[in-house]
Amino acid sequence: MRPGGTLFALVGSLMLLLLLRLFWCPADAPARSRMLGEESREETGGTSAALKTLWSPTTPVPRTRNSTYLDEKTPETAEKCKGLKYSLDSLANKTRRYSEDDYLQIVTNIQRCPWKRQAEEYENFRAKLASCCDAIQDFVVSQNNTPVGSNMTYEVESKKQIPIRENIFHMFPVSQPFVDYPYNQCAVVGNGGILNKSLCGAEIDKSDFVFRCNLPPITGSASQDVGSKTNLVTVNPSIITLKYKNLKEKKARFLEDISAYGDAFLLLPAFSYRVNTGISFKVYQTLKESKVRQKVLFFHPRYLRHLALFWRTKGVTAYRLSTGLMIASIAVELCENVTLYGFWPFSKTVEEIPLSHHYYDNKLPKHGFHQMPKEYSQMLQLHMKGILKLQFSKCEAA
Repeated sequence: MRPGGTLFALVGSLMLLLLLRLFWCPADAPARSRMLGEESREETGGTSAALKTLWSPTTPVPRTRNSTYLDEKTPETAEKCKGLKYSLDSLANKTRRYSEDDYLQIVTNIQRCPWKRQAEEYENFRAKLASCCDAIQDFVVSQNNTPVGSNMTYEVESKKQIPIRENIFHMFPVSQPFVDYPYNQCAVVGNGGILNKSLCGAEIDKSDFVFRCNLPPITGSASQDVGSKTNLVTVNPSIITLKYKNLKEKKARFLEDISAYGDAFLLLPAFSYRVNTGISFKVYQTLKESKVRQKVLFFHPRYLRHLALFWRTKGVTAYRLSTGLMIASIAVELCENVTLYGFWPFSKTVEEIPLSHHYYDNKLPKHGFHQMPKEYSQMLQLHMKGILKLQFSKCEAA
């Protein structure tokens, strides 16, 4: 071939390659390459690529009335929220640890999604809980579900039992005391520092039934943020031991403190550990002798064992469930609409503002006792599916 012909063939080949590149490599190829790179890094560390790329840092946050509901619903927002829901499902199945910043990025994305109760999702989840655990009949020990002469097996110390004699049997209500079940609107109030300056008190107090955890303070200025209405409050026996000295010299202070809860039920885990039993019975006797308005109930250990197995199938494998997750599970069975307030296991807000662990102190839980990130990822999933609503920050002004 002549030199001129060779040169012409070479130029033609280069032009053909250029045309092929234009057809097969569109302008967004570099962006797709970066996304693939992030997906690759996601397997070795860092926030899930899908969760990070659902909204870019430059995407404007839609205007909101509060942190969990959007006025404006656009097809783009709906599509991104749908993708986030599926990404959360995959996140729950990951075995590696996610950092606090990873979770805060996830919450930031979730806050941009409109929340709406999904009746079918709610009914399906409640049916699963009822099938495994049946809070309606079993979450509280009663004379109906625990006859005289039976042996109660402890929740955690499962090789130990306590015989139910007449004196113990008469501490139990005849049946479940929640006569107005199902309640329409329920509030489960956690104790997270996110409640400080939240102004959620009025909204909480409008609920038909309010659950609280571990005898939190609700008087004074705190009521503006956490409300004061209380229908059921849990009591950790360690509080009775440490704060009220087993109701010996600090019995009067205990009675004064619980008077803030009106005619609420006090719920204790008397049959989780043997060491809890005597303290819990002491609380019952103290309230009975003092003729106060509050009534004592005991968690049924069978219910708590079944509930732990239920959440274990979803990846929550900690030594013991947190009180918050226990009560949220009960609320789904007892109530038609459930909102969680003060559930925030992080040291700062999404705006990087430092927070105390509780709204009233900064005492941290025992390391490894609960599995807060796993539990919280499950709550985020329930929120995204419209089963319950997480209130992430401030409430609307009344």
